[in-house]
Amino acid sequence: MQIILFGAPGVGKGTQAKILSQKYNIKHISTGDILRESVARKTDLGIAAKEVMDSGDLVSDDLMGGLVKETLANMDYKAGFILDGFPRTLEQCNLMDGIFEELDIEKPFFILLKADTEVIVNRLTKRRLCSKCQTIVNLNDIADLNTCPNCNANDSFIERKDDKEEVIRKRLRIYREATLPVLDYYQEKYKVAILNGTDSVEMVTSNIEKVLTGND
Repeated sequence: MQIILFGAPGVGKGTQAKILSQKYNIKHISTGDILRESVARKTDLGIAAKEVMDSGDLVSDDLMGGLVKETLANMDYKAGFILDGFPRTLEQCNLMDGIFEELDIEKPFFILLKADTEVIVNRLTKRRLCSKCQTIVNLNDIADLNTCPNCNANDSFIERKDDKEEVIRKRLRIYREATLPVLDYYQEKYKVAILNGTDSVEMVTSNIEKVLTGND
């Protein structure tokens, strides 16, 4: 089972990908996580990507394509995967087509999660990083706003630069301009399921499973 999940930043792709990864025992490939890990390790890629990520811009298509291809080629991709965060531009679609052809990936599931802009802004501006354990939480989802639910550290939450409202709105504008054309591109080649990302987590998961089992 090979799944491509896309949608605006903060729509819930990562949450659903983790759920589906555990349920179907397939690898979750998040380009965002790959980049953040590179930044944390201060690799050449991480150093180059940090400035771009902090400003809310997208890293280059060639860079993302190389990351995705390398990751897929070094795993048992035939057993299944969930790709989250790629492709985001028409150029990345071309790169993805080349990767699919080279790796003989023929019929992936394309799933778009959609949500209202203001809902996404509210979600992302309430995200915080625990400076002690590096867990990301959402203030909308926890009862104690001063205590990390993972490590119980007090007053450890910090706001990441890419979760500031001005950066988020810039990312959403870039998404509308660069990523929405991806939907048109893939709708001409594959069946793309468009689902409401503002439903409950359980409802979104259920709707995705209906698509995967052909019961949508």
